Amino acid sequence: MVEHKQVSGYRDLKVWHLGMEIAERVYQLTKHFPKEEQYGLTSQLRRAAVSVPANIAEGHARAFTKDYIRFLAVSVGSLAEVETFLELSVRLEFSKPESIHELNEMIGEELRMLLGLQDSLRAKI
Repeated sequence: MVEHKQVSGYRDLKVWHLGMEIAERVYQLTKHFPKEEQYGLTSQLRRAAVSVPANIAEGHARAFTKDYIRFLAVSVGSLAEVETFLELSVRLEFSKPESIHELNEMIGEELRMLLGLQDSLRAKI
C-alpha cells in the first residue's frame, strides 16, 4: 500500500468547499419542505448532502491512498443520493425545477472534481 502524504489540509481542497456549499444550499432548500417530511425526505436529503464533504475530509485524514479513494467513492454515492432526492422533491412538488437547477449544476461540478481527484490518486498507487 502507498501511504497518503498530507500536503495540505482538506480545508484547502476546492472539492471540499463545493461540497460544503452544496450541503448548505440543501439545508436552505429543505427549510421549506412540509413539516411531516422532517424525519423523511428532509432528513435523508440533508444527511446525504452532509456526507459528501464529511467523507472527503475523513478520506483525506486516512493514512493510505486506497482508503482516501474509497471515501471519495462514498462521496460520489452520496451525490447520487442527493440528485435522486432532489428529483423526488420536484415530483412531490416540494421544490420547483428552477429552484434545484443551480444545485444540480453544482452537483455535476462536484462529481467531475471527485472523479478527477480519484483518478489522480489512483495514478499514485
